[in-house]
Amino acid sequence: MFDIERWQEIFDTIRKNKLRTFLTGVSVASGIFILVILLGFGQGMQNGIEAEFKGDAATSIWVWPGRTTIEYKGLNPGRRIQLRNENYDVIANQMGEGYEKASVLYFPQNVKVVYDNNLLVYNVAGTTPDLQTIENEYLSEGRYINEADVHNNRKVAVISNKIKREVFADLDSPLGEYITISGAGFKIIGVFGEYGDDEGEEERIFIPLSTAQLTFNGGDKINNLNYMLPDQGSIGETVANSEKFVTEMKSYLNEVHGVSPEDERAIRVWNPIEEAKRYYALTGNIKFFFWFVGVCTIIAGVVGVSNIMMIVVKERTREIGIRKALGAKPLGIIAMILHESIFVTAISGFSGLILSMALLEIVGPNIEIDYVLNPSVNFQVAFATVIVLVVAGAIAGFFPAWRAVRVHTIDALRDE
Repeated sequence: MFDIERWQEIFDTIRKNKLRTFLTGVSVASGIFILVILLGFGQGMQNGIEAEFKGDAATSIWVWPGRTTIEYKGLNPGRRIQLRNENYDVIANQMGEGYEKASVLYFPQNVKVVYDNNLLVYNVAGTTPDLQTIENEYLSEGRYINEADVHNNRKVAVISNKIKREVFADLDSPLGEYITISGAGFKIIGVFGEYGDDEGEEERIFIPLSTAQLTFNGGDKINNLNYMLPDQGSIGETVANSEKFVTEMKSYLNEVHGVSPEDERAIRVWNPIEEAKRYYALTGNIKFFFWFVGVCTIIAGVVGVSNIMMIVVKERTREIGIRKALGAKPLGIIAMILHESIFVTAISGFSGLILSMALLEIVGPNIEIDYVLNPSVNFQVAFATVIVLVVAGAIAGFFPAWRAVRVHTIDALRDE
């Protein structure tokens, strides 16, 4: 039930002690403010890390051969491993359910790229259609290599935005133009780009895998196996699925190429999701640290509220004695102290919440720091934190209130 007289008493007490109440409120509001800002930056770091791993598909796996370093089954170390089309086909048949996309890369050796009698210093790579998704490439013009190009050994090429700028700057579009690769003419059918600032992949000209192998005496050789695994929803499940796939794939490749299971250099695997897991773990530790600092700050504010309420009780000891002499109930006295404690804590807590959320909303999208992107915080989490703070404020006010009701009436009336 709303008691106007009790609220008048609370406001009278606040007016009499403006500075003390203000400083107490600032300590509480700053605790919430600091906590929300820290949590916002923790989320910003997670957003930044996620953005860093979007250069290629986050669940991609890259496989390439090296040299053996361990003698195995009578085979000497130092052998160079050569991946072949058969390896790609067997993995597709035996482990096809473990991935969403698969592609290969073959790099013809000693090829010369010429356009308009000018030698172009770019790499040529034979590949298949799924590489676009795995590499997270976008098309600026035309189309990418498709299955028909690979099946029919078509002499078509996809160039990058960088090559377009550097070689075809005088043309509105390079589509339909021909480049010569070691004497063979290839028609440009598309222009691709890479997300992000890294233009390393834009040094390549992509042609169909079958065409590269047939035209440049590649046989059935390939240089890379590339896979994109499905996102399992959680980082833990995604990592477990990728580890299972890599284990099965390496077991097959080691067996067919006569490689010791302990030889880590013969078949190389780069699994970005494992690196992402380490970064996410680091982010989790940083968030925990932010929570710890923020909670400690809030506790300091709550302790300040408790100390102030103890001073209030001390100052009003005689008043409390008079109230008890006039028949005031212990619960009424406790409620009087608690109301003031909860009021100060709630107003301060929500003020800190509003200020911090507004700051993140205004400043967050404009922050440009490495590995920090759009700092933000879940409003429900922040609101729940304030509610916990209010409860803590009530607890902080309870002990001084309990001390007040335990003072004997005679002793309270004698207090000066």
